[in-house]
Amino acid sequence: MDYLNDTPISRKNKHLNAYERGQIALLHSEGMSAYAIAKRLNRASNTVRNELKRGTVSQIKANKTVEIYFPDTGQRVYENNRKNCGPKFKLLECYNFIEHVIDEFYNSDHSIDSICGSAKLHNKFPNSEMVCTKTLYNYIDAGLLEIKNIDLPLKLRRSLKSRRIRNNKKTKDQAALLTMTERTTRSQIIRKIAGKSSYSVQEAMTMLIKETGNLFSTVFKSITSDNGSEFSEIASIEAVVDTKIYYTHPYSSWERGTNERHNGLIRRFIPKGRSINEFPIEAIARVQNWCNTLPRKILGYLTPNEAFEDQLKQILYN
Repeated sequence: MDYLNDTPISRKNKHLNAYERGQIALLHSEGMSAYAIAKRLNRASNTVRNELKRGTVSQIKANKTVEIYFPDTGQRVYENNRKNCGPKFKLLECYNFIEHVIDEFYNSDHSIDSICGSAKLHNKFPNSEMVCTKTLYNYIDAGLLEIKNIDLPLKLRRSLKSRRIRNNKKTKDQAALLTMTERTTRSQIIRKIAGKSSYSVQEAMTMLIKETGNLFSTVFKSITSDNGSEFSEIASIEAVVDTKIYYTHPYSSWERGTNERHNGLIRRFIPKGRSINEFPIEAIARVQNWCNTLPRKILGYLTPNEAFEDQLKQILYN
């Protein structure tokens, strides 16, 4: 059933209907001004002025040219204008940008938003040849890109009620990962350690202090860890460097949410339950490099490496 927009009831902030156009024609023919007509119809005066301009045509009467408003003409012009309004479909116009998105998504494992934001930040394409993140996701939902929803890491995540059994359970001879995330720049450090023990953590921290030298306390002004037994001795580094050590409250992972979020990124490559022994140091280094070269929205689509370098320059030269 078709519903015509011809109700006589005036609706504010809505388009003019056929009844209102008829009223405009009648009142205008009586010599009323656009302002007076607008007051009568409870409309904005500019709305009436624009309608009179839209529907007015020139006619010759008694060898004279006169301007007459016709509601049918106004309606026809309005309908033609409506056909040309709304967002334009830019998929074909943005072919090079779309190809770039697909290539980065599959070859660099970057998210749709990070690819789009980074391309805009570095002016890789003219704005007229790009679409926004939301439009890209709309294209994916509509099946217009090679990228499918099933390829998006978080799009199809759902809660499973069935009990999952881990393939691997930690034992004393199992390697572990020590992860540290710099809060300002989201720069990530991932170290493979011999085991989940306080000795292994201390050994890794001692090595990191040696690598960074005098810059350690300047870069790492404080460290916040969870309450695991493997971090029980980490506070001892306060005697060596000028870095404060803090612990989160038990069962309060949100107090170090940035690190938890980054651990989730690592899980894309190293699933939970897999033995860390299976992954060589080179593989861990590749994961760290991926995390630090991923453009982040929170950093204005800079990568953590770029943001960290900027911060380091401020420390060294300011």
